[in-house]
Amino acid sequence: MRRYLRIVVLCLACGFCSLLYAFSQLAVSLEEGAGGGGGKPQAKAASWLAGGGRGAARGAGNAGSTAHPGGADRCKDFFSLCYWNPYWMLPSDVCGMNCFWEATFRYSLKIQPIESMHLAVVACGERLEETITMLKSAIIFSIKPLQFHIFAEDQLHDSFKGILDSWSFLQTFNYSLYPITFPSENAAEWKKLFKPCASQRLFLPLILKEVDSLLYVDTDILFLRPVDDIWSLLKKFNSTQIAAMAPEHEEPRIGWYNRFARHPYYGKTGINSGVMLMNMTRMRRKYFKNDMTTVRLQWGDILMPLLKKYKLNITWGDQDLLNIIFFHNPESLFVFPCQWNYRPDHCIYGSNCQEAEEEGIFILHGNRGVYHDDKQPAFRAIYEALRNCSFEDDNIRSLLKPLELELQKTVHTYCGKIYKIFIKQLSKSIRDRYDRPPKER
Repeated sequence: MRRYLRIVVLCLACGFCSLLYAFSQLAVSLEEGAGGGGGKPQAKAASWLAGGGRGAARGAGNAGSTAHPGGADRCKDFFSLCYWNPYWMLPSDVCGMNCFWEATFRYSLKIQPIESMHLAVVACGERLEETITMLKSAIIFSIKPLQFHIFAEDQLHDSFKGILDSWSFLQTFNYSLYPITFPSENAAEWKKLFKPCASQRLFLPLILKEVDSLLYVDTDILFLRPVDDIWSLLKKFNSTQIAAMAPEHEEPRIGWYNRFARHPYYGKTGINSGVMLMNMTRMRRKYFKNDMTTVRLQWGDILMPLLKKYKLNITWGDQDLLNIIFFHNPESLFVFPCQWNYRPDHCIYGSNCQEAEEEGIFILHGNRGVYHDDKQPAFRAIYEALRNCSFEDDNIRSLLKPLELELQKTVHTYCGKIYKIFIKQLSKSIRDRYDRPPKER
């Protein structure tokens, strides 16, 4: 009997040692995996990025890194205490064996960082106020933390810093400011394409090479529901899709591309690039079919040849180039409904976005300068309401009633006649976010 008991004890001891070794290896592998390599190949940085194109990261809630005291001496003592950090990984100077119990405890708690949603915008000229209002609308309704990537002319940087730093009490976003950067040999040509700085968006996969996924929006965008909801569309991409956009038009009879374009375009009516969701890792890796050569080209290699071939035939600049790319690579595009990019074109000649009629507008796109003139007062009313709104919960809750009164004054316009679709989703977003207990992240 004693012999069997000894065998059982010996087996238990061996099993415990094996488990101890397995957890120590797990801890070491987590340390190495979290170090940033990830085993994923990085896209080659274009030569024009060597001296610029990277902005200094600044923002609310950014914390500087701190060194762990103790150094290698902590590995000498089996009972030494490991120092915690918020990313559930062991510091590089700590032996995995020494931190077995701490690693086990952390694993049981499943402590992991909350993934930020990355949002990019390009602001030049008189676009400061528009951009700030857009960022405010993103912050008001979103649930997960936001990381803003703001590309702006140098003279706008101080204004952005002053305003965004004053919002630091929110602790729901960080931001990085970047200069406007184009390939040096063709910088002037890219900058004057369509509108100043607009084509900067084409180079985001090459500049933000450490960002996996990104939502790009124009400055004249307003979020009427959480950014989380459009961000979740990334999970709906199939294995070939790299980006998502909405159609340029729903009604071909008033479509621009199908009536006037002198270049290839996607689908029946083209696509609008004012709201563009991107899996940039896939964009950097993909080889694109094109009509310039039988050889497929990567993103960084296809842009300049396309511009040279079509620059005399394109009207809407970088949006036209995107249409050409996805015409030849239609399998790479995820098309989302018009309610995610609702523009005056969807109502100025009569309502033609059925999804918005049913569920309301999710993202409002005030192109044609309609936030700043009297041509489409319904759009302007939404913009002014959000521009003047503060971050206090009571202020946001009380936003709807005066806004609805303003919208009722716009019924003399086609867009104003259907003003209820402008506040249908907005009402739901305010109710879900501010009138109910917040959901756990």
